[in-house]
Amino acid sequence: MRPSGRAFNELRKITLEPGFSKHAEGSCLVKCGETHVLCTASWDETVPPWLRGGGKGWVTAEYGMLPRSTGSRMKREAKRGQSGRTQEIQRLIGRSLRAVVDLKVLGERQIMVDCDVIQADGGTRTAAITGAWVAMQQACNWATQQGIIKANPIRDRVAAISCGLVVGAPALDLDYDEDSTAQADANFVITGSGGLVEIQATAEGDPFSDDQFAALLSLAKEGCATLSIMQGEVSV
Repeated sequence: MRPSGRAFNELRKITLEPGFSKHAEGSCLVKCGETHVLCTASWDETVPPWLRGGGKGWVTAEYGMLPRSTGSRMKREAKRGQSGRTQEIQRLIGRSLRAVVDLKVLGERQIMVDCDVIQADGGTRTAAITGAWVAMQQACNWATQQGIIKANPIRDRVAAISCGLVVGAPALDLDYDEDSTAQADANFVITGSGGLVEIQATAEGDPFSDDQFAALLSLAKEGCATLSIMQGEVSV
């Protein structure tokens, strides 16, 4: 049995609450078990200087964890400076979202996504990607309705999930207790049509085999397919 008591192919309880933030053009509160992340998408009529005049837009992301999102208080990064982990995660979120956006259709405009972890219990980066897509979709719907853009630039959905080897077996959607003791840990970013955007996989101790990796990928595809359906249901 998994420490969580779930079946090896069972997701945690997932909820996606779009429109959670009053002021943002797009927002979503995503809950994956005890991991809760607030994602907002803000519309910006400018692009980074290196993109000006190119006729293409940009999607970027920032990520952060609130001081008491974990068991002991963390210092705010605004005070101590961004960690390498934070920089790596927000770049991952940005890459994941850009993979499903036609930047030419977006034009010389920018969507700025903020992902703030309210409570952490493993899988914060994957939850952030899943919720960020909903927030970005809302922002693009808003811009289309306002006549700012002629068509929605989003071509597909994108979601993310963690998998790992727990008590020697492939398991889906790890919480912190499982993640901290897993023999292998992997994060998968997958589009609604099944395309692979990014895979991060690491062994803890003994290497894992091709067959074990294939089992993790199969679980991730199932999990992301479920998340993609949920994204579609709340984004109508």
